Amino acid sequence: MFEGTVRSNLDPLEEYTDEQIWEVGSFHFGNCTIACAARCCLLWSVFDGSNVLMCVFISLKALDMCQLGDEVRKKEGRLDSTISENGENWSMGQRQLVCLGRVLLKKSKIVVLDEATASVDTVTDNLIQRTLREHFSGCTVITIAHRITSVLDSDMVLLLNQESFKCPTKHNLVQNPKPKFSFSKNTPPKMELFGSESALFMSSVTSFDFLLKPIFLHGFSASLHVALLIVLLALWLVNRFKEAGGEGSKERLRQSKVSWYKQTLAFCFVVSAFNIVLCLLSYFYWSRNGWSEDKLVSLSDYVLKALAWGATCVHLHCQFSNYGEQKRFPFLLRIWWGFYFSISCYSLVIDIVLLKKHVSIPIQYLVSDVFSVITGFSLCIVVIFPRNEGEDTLHAEPLLNGDSGVGNDVESSEKKGGDTVTPYSNAGIFSLLTFSWMGPLIAAGNKKTLDLEDVPQLDSSDSVIGAFPKFRNRLEAADSERTGVTTLKLVKALFFSAWKEILLTGLFVLINTVASYAGPYLIDTFVQYLNGQREFENEGYLLVAAFFVAKLVECLSQRWWFFKLQQVGIRLKAVLIAMIYNKSLTLSCQSKQSQTSGEIINYMTVDAQRVGDFSWYMHDTWMVAVQVTLALLILYKNLGLAAIAAFVATILVMLANIPLGKMQENFQEKLMKSKDKRMKATSEVLRNMRILKLQGWEMKFLSKIIGLRSVEEGWLKKFIYTNSVTSFLFWVAPTFVSVATFGTCIFLGIPLESGKILSALATFRILQEPIYNLPDTISTMVQTKVSLDRIATFLRLEDLQPDVMEKLPRGSSDTAVEIIDGNFSWDLSSSTPTLKDINLKVLHGMRVAVCGTVGSGKSSLLSCILGELPKISGTLKLCGTKAYVPQSPWIQSGKIEENILFGKVMERERYETVLEACTLKKDLEILSFGDQTVIGERGINLSGGQKQRIQIARALYQDADIYLFDDPFSAVDAHTGSHLFKEVLLGTLSSKTVIYVTHQVEFLPAADLILVMKNGRITQAGKYNDILDSGADFRELVGAHNKALSALDTVEAGSSSEKGANEADGAGGSDDREMQKEGKEANESGKVDDAGPKGQLVEEEEREKGKVGFSVYWKYITTAYGGALVPCVLLAQILFQIFQIGSNYWMAWATPVSAGAKPPVGNSTLLIVYVALAIASAFCVFARSIFLRVAGYKTATLLFQKMHLCIFRAPMLFFDSTPSGRILNRASTDQSAVDLNIPFQVGSFVFAVIQLLGIIAVMSQVAWQIFIIFIPVISICIWYQQYYISSARELARLVGVCKAPVIQNFSETISGATTIRSFDQESRFQQQNMILMDAYSRPSFHVSGAMEWLCFRLDMLSSITFAFSLFFLISIPVGIIDPAIAGLAVTYGLNLNMLQAWVVWTICNMENKIISVERILQYSSIPSEPALVIETNCPDQSWPFRGEVHINDLQVRYAPHMPLVLRGLTCTFPGGLKTGIVGRTGSGKTTLIQTLFRIVEPAAGQIIIDGVNISSIGLHDLRLRLSIIPQDPTMFEGTVRSNLDPLEEYTDEQIWEALDKCQLGDEVRKKEGRLESSVSENGENWSMGQRQLVCLGRVLLKRSKILVLDEATASVDTATDNMIQTTLKEHFSDCTVITIAHRITSVIDSDMVLLLSQGVIEEFDSPARLLENKSSSFAQLVAEYSMRSK
Repeated sequence: MFEGTVRSNLDPLEEYTDEQIWEVGSFHFGNCTIACAARCCLLWSVFDGSNVLMCVFISLKALDMCQLGDEVRKKEGRLDSTISENGENWSMGQRQLVCLGRVLLKKSKIVVLDEATASVDTVTDNLIQRTLREHFSGCTVITIAHRITSVLDSDMVLLLNQESFKCPTKHNLVQNPKPKFSFSKNTPPKMELFGSESALFMSSVTSFDFLLKPIFLHGFSASLHVALLIVLLALWLVNRFKEAGGEGSKERLRQSKVSWYKQTLAFCFVVSAFNIVLCLLSYFYWSRNGWSEDKLVSLSDYVLKALAWGATCVHLHCQFSNYGEQKRFPFLLRIWWGFYFSISCYSLVIDIVLLKKHVSIPIQYLVSDVFSVITGFSLCIVVIFPRNEGEDTLHAEPLLNGDSGVGNDVESSEKKGGDTVTPYSNAGIFSLLTFSWMGPLIAAGNKKTLDLEDVPQLDSSDSVIGAFPKFRNRLEAADSERTGVTTLKLVKALFFSAWKEILLTGLFVLINTVASYAGPYLIDTFVQYLNGQREFENEGYLLVAAFFVAKLVECLSQRWWFFKLQQVGIRLKAVLIAMIYNKSLTLSCQSKQSQTSGEIINYMTVDAQRVGDFSWYMHDTWMVAVQVTLALLILYKNLGLAAIAAFVATILVMLANIPLGKMQENFQEKLMKSKDKRMKATSEVLRNMRILKLQGWEMKFLSKIIGLRSVEEGWLKKFIYTNSVTSFLFWVAPTFVSVATFGTCIFLGIPLESGKILSALATFRILQEPIYNLPDTISTMVQTKVSLDRIATFLRLEDLQPDVMEKLPRGSSDTAVEIIDGNFSWDLSSSTPTLKDINLKVLHGMRVAVCGTVGSGKSSLLSCILGELPKISGTLKLCGTKAYVPQSPWIQSGKIEENILFGKVMERERYETVLEACTLKKDLEILSFGDQTVIGERGINLSGGQKQRIQIARALYQDADIYLFDDPFSAVDAHTGSHLFKEVLLGTLSSKTVIYVTHQVEFLPAADLILVMKNGRITQAGKYNDILDSGADFRELVGAHNKALSALDTVEAGSSSEKGANEADGAGGSDDREMQKEGKEANESGKVDDAGPKGQLVEEEEREKGKVGFSVYWKYITTAYGGALVPCVLLAQILFQIFQIGSNYWMAWATPVSAGAKPPVGNSTLLIVYVALAIASAFCVFARSIFLRVAGYKTATLLFQKMHLCIFRAPMLFFDSTPSGRILNRASTDQSAVDLNIPFQVGSFVFAVIQLLGIIAVMSQVAWQIFIIFIPVISICIWYQQYYISSARELARLVGVCKAPVIQNFSETISGATTIRSFDQESRFQQQNMILMDAYSRPSFHVSGAMEWLCFRLDMLSSITFAFSLFFLISIPVGIIDPAIAGLAVTYGLNLNMLQAWVVWTICNMENKIISVERILQYSSIPSEPALVIETNCPDQSWPFRGEVHINDLQVRYAPHMPLVLRGLTCTFPGGLKTGIVGRTGSGKTTLIQTLFRIVEPAAGQIIIDGVNISSIGLHDLRLRLSIIPQDPTMFEGTVRSNLDPLEEYTDEQIWEALDKCQLGDEVRKKEGRLESSVSENGENWSMGQRQLVCLGRVLLKRSKILVLDEATASVDTATDNMIQTTLKEHFSDCTVITIAHRITSVIDSDMVLLLSQGVIEEFDSPARLLENKSSSFAQLVAEYSMRSK
């Protein structure tokens, strides 16, 4: 079924009427007569021993048309009821009913049923058959069916087989006495398949005895392999000759390779490697026991096999690498494999015959023959089933693509990984056990750099989209009493979300633990066997088999234990992040003030991550108990009552961890709180970096962040040093336990034998891991508990009041908004409500204007209507859908089109209408990518006006009932504001309910109702003329407006004004800030044809490709003290390893092998030496631990400082094009990894390598020949590591890259939560967050799978190596080696598989983790701005003296390859005078200001202030001498004092004076803390106008000679604007004031006016002279504003 409606699915071509469609849905089933014309059934089977393939009914359910009709009538839309994608909201049976409905509508003469009822029950099948009989009685019906009953009523049956086909009547088939198709009356119909009758004859053994001799078999095998080598050599020569003759074959297009190619290559390689190993073992064994002809021939056979199969590998690789068109293996090879299998079977039969005759044969022969039969059989499968990749995908493709070419079909049928579900979801048991399902992705990563689309989608159970609803239901069930989410309830919900996997991994842990103790249990027996004490024949082989099987079980269980727990961790982390995100969308304002965006981001990046990481340690607590119990049982078996001493010592060690654990919990909690504060400050600074740079405050705020980091580092230092002590204690713990145990043995007189000692040491070594991991486990548990507490606390925060608003059904009332006796407050604990005694009734279709002075409660009234403002009392009713345009624009990162549509479906006509109404078409034409332009974070590459108009367009496109506008016209110029008001409020929304806040009095007369607000009350309400005379508040506002217009009275509104307005209308909206943005867009997107390649401003996050460079490691290890501590760490670890091996070697050598032997030394000497070595190793491990942590701590500190310094010194372009999520990700997640993880990863790698070398040394000392085995195995391990790492590396990088969008989406959602809620878009954003989370989880999941893929293979190699080592040891005659030392080698060998895999694992994990260092180093090398201070060229302290600004031939571009934005400006702003700058969109006004502050550097020309070229001095010397009031008023979290005086340069008296001058003194005195009263994040607890006044206060304190006003009064009412202008005139009368303004009244009293057009000066003169010329552009602007305002 297709997405759409029932009608479109039944009648997609729209050929039938509704009556015909309903008729189809109303057929009934009565007694139907059978009247089939020519119904046939096709049965296709392959007989005579081959597989049976039957193409039979696969239809869905039968079409009970009555049931379908009733079902459709039940649905709300009936024939127009919705059908989702793939018909997912209909059952399988209902979908089949629709298919039959289509056929019944069509009524064709020929109907084909292609297995149409295979998956339905017989009753439904009969219903379908009866329907067909009734309505297709005169038609030809061709049926392919599974059910015999479906063809019994056919007129004819067509039966196909390989040789021929028969088409007898049904009756003739049934009467045939020996049919292949038969049934009886008493049994259901059935199929009986008979193969060709053939007898198996076995020939008897002839009298040729030589055929039974091994020398003949091996000689014959060797001869065949020589022949194979010759043939392969000949083929190679022929191919070389062909290649020399022409290159045509290389030019052929690749088609499909043989699907068995990789498996075959692997088989051939394994056979070659196996024969090499067998050859080496046989050589060493037979060289000690003498040679014979049989042995020499056998050895030759093994050598030739190894060479021949190796050559086959090379041949296959060359064959399929160079000749992609090869579809089958070469004929000679297929013949050879069949022959090889036959010879192998024959040899195995001979071995069995000889063994039955009790003829002794070397064990190597039997092993070789069994192996040959297995591999031969596998290769024969290739011969029998030569399938080609891609064949199955060719059938359907031509139907989907007009071009039916095979090559195109293959290419287009290949899906990218991102479109397919992970192979894990449908992998077979073998693939799951061996992690082969990861093979395709790892192979792909080995050939190319992996991208996200190459990584398959997660299975539904692992996807957050599938897992989150279950988790949410569990959490709601746990919190059924609605008392709030506690940590216990959260843990309970998390556990039950993945309880099956947790219990399964628990079983794996138990199996792994038991299997790991099999080795220590058997060591004593093995040592006694080597000493000659043998219980029965072949005991050695049985011991080797037991060791090997135990290792295999241990390997498999461990791999699945680790993988499943990581899978659980990824899932739990994802659902927690989704929960935190959803909660952040519902937080009340009060809760939001206590939880800033930085803290919420930390919940996601750190706390949820830590809960996910805890999955590793989930079972460790009870696993330790099991391991200790098993260890004690083994110790009791070997050492008797001394096991009690071991138990007591172990308990003491564990108890010692309790105080350390408490300390760590305390330090961890403090560390997280300090990290929260730092991230909160970092997030705020990144949001406001432009303001900081303009004011020259960035280094002050950097020092603030460094200070917060210093506090964090204090706790970090305490945490890692406590961890260091814990690590030292538990490294020493096994030695302490062993000393206590052996001391007790000596005290009690228990005899110590080397076998028992080695068994005990092996037990202690295994016990060492859980004891060593116990501090990590406890630390992680502590950290996880802290994180869960923090998350639970966040989830308990108060949500928005659900009952604050009563939502009425749409159309149920004439009243759109009604408030009765409403009292509302942002702070419910405050005695003074924010809004008091609000009574308001707004009918549908009314226009309501809200006006008032700054801080009167206008925006709060809109928030109240939206349901955002907490209610104290009263009633609020709202009828209809709503749309909201906030005062501060909220724009999402993404395309402009996506911002306007905001989740709605594109309707082109409506979309174009909205663009026209919002005057956006001209802007989109300027942009290279039009509405597909990607907007930077917070709309960074758009001007204020563009952002506001996109917001308005977003609201218009929603087609809501009620529109709320919070002063949307302040950010645009006069003409654009008039156009928007006329086209949007008076035009498009003329029939809608509109409530708009405005400071512009000229927009008030058009309102049906005007609300005048003061101190949170509605003081006046009515129409314009009615309230003008009825109260003083409104009269004051209008009077202030008229006063501002008095300067324009001389301007006549004539025809020239009309002409100017028309010209302006043609020119598009004149948003004054857009030149800067247009320049940026020109810079970033290459809008000019000659500007080079086009590109978006915000590109995908840069990530390194390929191998992590050595330079990254080198920089990391040499950052702290130049790497001086690295040799100390290495030396300490090497000495520790030597002392450890020495102590164990001493115990093995100094104790007797058996009870009767005399010990070499006395018991006291034995213990004293052992204790001395133990103390030495303890000292070394303590030194290692301290050195490592000191180096790691110092490195983390230096990297943090370097990265943050580079970020703060980066040019503004970096912040414009880099979403803050990317920077925050590095400052949070990556920095956390450098703080806590990477030092231990690097240390673990070094320690593991040194330990592995120690084990190899011990094992090779026993028998140096074992060393030869290590060489090929380690080579293969390194090859595997190299093969794996390219994929793993890119997957790890993708994890980092995919995390940034999650953080960025979090940050954007938190800042825009009000807007999202106002549009009722919460569910869409929650869904989007889940999609981003899945994109983040995909590479994480496959990183885990890739790691286990590698570890499984390494474990297998290690286990095989260990088994061969044991096999070698039991093959050595008694007395050749010391059994105790051999036992020591086995003791260490038990750890070989773990350690060998651990080395490679740490290499890979270190490279994955070191990517965090790489990412930090990326941001530590950002090109910086010019110097802040140039010591050799500092301006005088009193500079600037007069404030004269001389601009000489100024040319500015945003990048070297971009076009000029300012093109040769030359003018002078006189010192001490006021200069206004005006101009249309894209004229370059703000670019000029940015150049003045050197945010952008000039390409040519210069700006000279009082004789000083600003490019020749430091940035701070310039920026700290200038003042600016920006368009977007910014306040920082802190206090009133810290906002006015962040550099702490002024006294309280000076600050109070500045506050009084900017009319904020009284407001601040009312607050409890006065100058210390708190300011929340972004100054949210202050109104927009108050924030603007604080900006005025800053410049009043600074008293610079040059003041720039960049649209500084756009967000305030006219009265406040007049007050600001008066204040500036009074206190800056002798200063140079440069003003960019929307209000003409703000520049009309300037001494000079500069009018820019397209980057050049169009007019520059005094306003009076410019107004004298009625045709001047400035005169036209003034006339337009005057006409609108009057």
